[in-house]
Amino acid sequence: MAAKATKKWTFMVYMAGDNSLASAGTADLAEMKKVGSTDEVNVVVQFDNGIGHKTNRYFLTKGKSLTNDKVASLGSTDTGDPKILQGFIEWGITKYPAERYMVVIWNHGNGWDDEDLYRKAARTMEVEIRRRGVTVERGRNNPVAIDHLRKISTGHFHRALFGTTIQQAIRLRGIAYDDNARDFLDNIELKNVVCAVKKKLGRKLDVLGMDACMMSMAEVLYQLQDGVMTTVASEETEPGDGWPYDSVLSALTSNPDMTPAELATNVVQKYLVSYGATSGVTQAACDLGKVKSIATAIDDLAKVLLANISSSAFVTAILQARTQVQSYDTVDYIDIYDFCELLAAKATLPAVPSACNKVITALHIPGFILQSGYKGASMQHSHGLSIYFPLGAISSLYATLDFTKHTEWENFLKQYKEKLAR
Repeated sequence: MAAKATKKWTFMVYMAGDNSLASAGTADLAEMKKVGSTDEVNVVVQFDNGIGHKTNRYFLTKGKSLTNDKVASLGSTDTGDPKILQGFIEWGITKYPAERYMVVIWNHGNGWDDEDLYRKAARTMEVEIRRRGVTVERGRNNPVAIDHLRKISTGHFHRALFGTTIQQAIRLRGIAYDDNARDFLDNIELKNVVCAVKKKLGRKLDVLGMDACMMSMAEVLYQLQDGVMTTVASEETEPGDGWPYDSVLSALTSNPDMTPAELATNVVQKYLVSYGATSGVTQAACDLGKVKSIATAIDDLAKVLLANISSSAFVTAILQARTQVQSYDTVDYIDIYDFCELLAAKATLPAVPSACNKVITALHIPGFILQSGYKGASMQHSHGLSIYFPLGAISSLYATLDFTKHTEWENFLKQYKEKLAR
């Protein structure tokens, strides 16, 4: 249990900067320091900036140097290790108690799917990579489980949260580690972290922000529901500038009585204002207390799609909707609202529009989605939540997610692809 609250909010930012975003992290720290902590708001940061592989913790203040704000030096840390993230959050709760807590995970992002990263590693290292008990990529050497690598890794094994590359992380026959090797925290591990924090705190985290790419997905948010009340995340990739922390913190410190929903909504608004009209960005705040209703609606839709998948005309309607739907930098991610609108308009079977409209109704602001927006014509059909609908083969890791286990969506994808292949 955390200490008795003395402030309204503690705003915690976990900055995994041991990668290409190091300079952006330094800029974001400067933005945060323009506001800093106040009598009602704690602003704390853990930053691995990749310089000398040193990680520091800061209690940020306005007017003082960053050196004076440093409250702890952790030496070398693996930012993708779930224990490091959990340790930071629990430290922040204990050291800087407040009535409410927002945690921001700052780094690269890849939605739910981390499979491609391991495929790259397997091709580089010619090994068979296994993730969550599933063979991701077959190689010419013996299989290597990522969990095993973590257990035997040294302090020089540097990893980046939601990292985008893994290179030379493994050497067989006396396994050795390159100092620049990178792994990442996946969504199953993130779920374990927020649930562990919930146990310590005695309740869910108020807000989890993901200042990272493509994390506003049905699969990701469903995974987090047991430990988080509200999320802020993007369907599309984020520019290097990320969130406008000075604007976000100025609003919070001016009104520290904000509810979690109000703070999350405020982040979305400030983020969108900070980018130009043609920038091609998205951002959304979601109420995870309603994520089960979204999953139920998508499950019902999948069942209707499966019931009619034998119709060639219906499969053509699905194909047309999938071709026209709003997609993102990872083209296998589509906006579920836009897909339902397109499919409802194209399908002649009466049960389909009804099932599509149930998904749309569940998503409507202020329902599951508290606030959503975009900038740029390329993102104009974004409504706040994406879902996996691959153009190619279905990832072998998709079956390991909670969302996949509890809905028929993957079964629909499989049947649809089989029908297309005939």
